[in-house]
Amino acid sequence: MVEKNVSEQGLFITLEGIEGSGKTTQIKILEDLFAMRKIKYISTREPGGTRIGDAIRNILLNPDHQAMVPTTELLLYAASRAQHVAEVIQPALDAGMVVLCDRFYDATFAYQGAARGQSTKLIADLNNLATNGLKPRLTFVLDCPAEVGLRRARERFFEKNGTQGGDRIEAEDLAFHERVRDYYLAVAKAEPQRVMVIDANDNIHAIREVLIREVERLL
Repeated sequence: MVEKNVSEQGLFITLEGIEGSGKTTQIKILEDLFAMRKIKYISTREPGGTRIGDAIRNILLNPDHQAMVPTTELLLYAASRAQHVAEVIQPALDAGMVVLCDRFYDATFAYQGAARGQSTKLIADLNNLATNGLKPRLTFVLDCPAEVGLRRARERFFEKNGTQGGDRIEAEDLAFHERVRDYYLAVAKAEPQRVMVIDANDNIHAIREVLIREVERLL
């Protein structure tokens, strides 16, 4: 079977959620779907996705950078996204491909806006500049209690690095991550046509069925 493009505009799908919500696992489910259907796709992530973006990611997540002020953090996320859209996401969409992205602008409103208290207008203006108005067609929010996700994320960090506490974002207190979760649930209510909440505590087969059903609807 010949690989096929989705459309002239492509299909942009993002996955969001608090730390440890299982986005990586669900992205693999969608990758398998597209591979099976011979649909051209790319998987990417934020912050990162490019050589420049990955360098910014290392700065943002390094637990040694606790002195970073919220404005610096916000601008670094915007810089990474601008490079990501220009170099990776928009060209893939222009080529009619599916783009799967682990986090996009919803994460900035959740983490830097709701959790850090940065101006939502400032975030919106920076995001429009970085993305040229690009929006996902479909966003899945993987939801679980903040304490559950945070425990998973910190355990994963320890297994990988041998140190406690998590990366710079994971090291924030529980209240911070609860504000992030609250934002994600709020945006799902505000934009039900784009954002769908999935219970990350559900069994993998149930989650898989929902993901595939919703994506197949757009293919």
